[in-house]
Amino acid sequence: MSEKTPPLAVEPPDENKLIAERRAKLTAIREQAGLAKASAFPNDFRRTHYAGELQTAHAASTAEELEAQAIPVIVAGRMLAKRVMGKASFATIADPSGRIQLFLQGASLAEVYDQFKSWDVGDTLGASGTLFRTRTGELSVKVSSLRLLAKSLRPLPDKWHGLTDVDTRYRQRYVDLIVNEASRAVFEARTRIVRRLRSELDSRGFLEVETPMMQPIPGGAAAKPFVTHHNALDMQLYLRIAPELYLKRLVVGGFEKVYEINRNFRNEGLSTRHNPEFTMMELYWAYADYHDLMDLTEQLLIALVDVVKPGARQMSYQGRDYSLATPFSRITMADAIVQNNPGIDAARLRDVEYLRGWCTKIGAKFDKSDGAGKLQTHIFDHTAEHTLLDPTFIHAYPAEVSPLARANDADPFLTDRFEFFLSGREMANGFSELNDPEDQAARFQAQVARKDAGDDEAMFYDADYIRALEYGMPPTAGLGIGVDRLVMFLTDQAAIRDVLLFPQVRHEAT
Repeated sequence: MSEKTPPLAVEPPDENKLIAERRAKLTAIREQAGLAKASAFPNDFRRTHYAGELQTAHAASTAEELEAQAIPVIVAGRMLAKRVMGKASFATIADPSGRIQLFLQGASLAEVYDQFKSWDVGDTLGASGTLFRTRTGELSVKVSSLRLLAKSLRPLPDKWHGLTDVDTRYRQRYVDLIVNEASRAVFEARTRIVRRLRSELDSRGFLEVETPMMQPIPGGAAAKPFVTHHNALDMQLYLRIAPELYLKRLVVGGFEKVYEINRNFRNEGLSTRHNPEFTMMELYWAYADYHDLMDLTEQLLIALVDVVKPGARQMSYQGRDYSLATPFSRITMADAIVQNNPGIDAARLRDVEYLRGWCTKIGAKFDKSDGAGKLQTHIFDHTAEHTLLDPTFIHAYPAEVSPLARANDADPFLTDRFEFFLSGREMANGFSELNDPEDQAARFQAQVARKDAGDDEAMFYDADYIRALEYGMPPTAGLGIGVDRLVMFLTDQAAIRDVLLFPQVRHEAT
């Protein structure tokens, strides 16, 4: 087998047998007299009603009212359950809106009823008939016409236990979505959240744009990129780690309020919080600063909470209640370090030797080339970040770890930058942008030195971006929000892969 060819999964013997039985049924359907091969999967059926809409519209209708009205409907969906009882049967079908029960009688369906008996759970059916309510009160369709629209050759998971294996849920999301209503609800919520985010920004006058996903120089973040090759141009390219430098080029060009909801790629580890391909919302706002961005972040979060829990100012995530009352807490990184490291000397937070000793004491790894700003960040990451459960802005980040942020006028060791934390996780990163081309060039050079010293995540020198700044970029503030992590919180999901339709997984074992 070629190293580039993923191994094929081997089907369990029992599943192979069930698949073979279903294939035999499909062969029989195709061999029926006068049935063309393509007709085993017809494409001329059109439904008129959705299950969920019918359930809502007729929730209060009595059995007598439905019988008197004889409302005609045409429905279609995947069969999730069937009960054959001699001359009459029941089946439950599901469409994107919900489920509805079908009532089938041999007397009215004739030979189709006999065919139905051999159809399997998982098959897609189309039915026409009239609405009625059963003796148990369930809204149902009394079927007058029934068709098999798509034969399912693989059995669905056990109806009582669903698809419970986590790895299989990620690999076979299509099955997960069929049988797990909770999974569908998460991804439907995700779409509504992103739609609302876009609406909030549009309403504030931001222009949505698109920037390159393949870039000659990866920039905008400290991260290890994926590398690819462009054959026609015969040049090495990198998958985007962030759209930042391109978006700021647009600010230089006169688009003073721009944003992109983008896919980024970082060649780093997998965890419950990290996936190599992820979604960010990134915006740039001329004539604003990082204080404006903190206010905007609060407003956006509250608006997105309204999508899943209208009017709420408290959310439960993984068994803990979180207060979302504004304004959110705002703390400097230095204060957060002092609060979470009893005994540390606040007056020595820029003493490199002292910080190295403290890192060793708490078990935080560092490199011999790290300065005071980088060492502070190691201590913060190791001792403080996980304690930031309720919404908190950590600001005043060292310039050493903020190569694109504007230095603080009163203290150039620091930058006008913040990160927003919720449930112990970074959700957003924002800062007043560095628009001094000479200062930016010097910081790029420092990053190149770090890369030459072995730091895979250090930035490249981007000469074209420096050239853009030399044309003049107005005072600007930039914000990035991690959409995946935010959706995790808003939908109460423990792992990032639970909010990604198709997360990265290893090849299936053979």
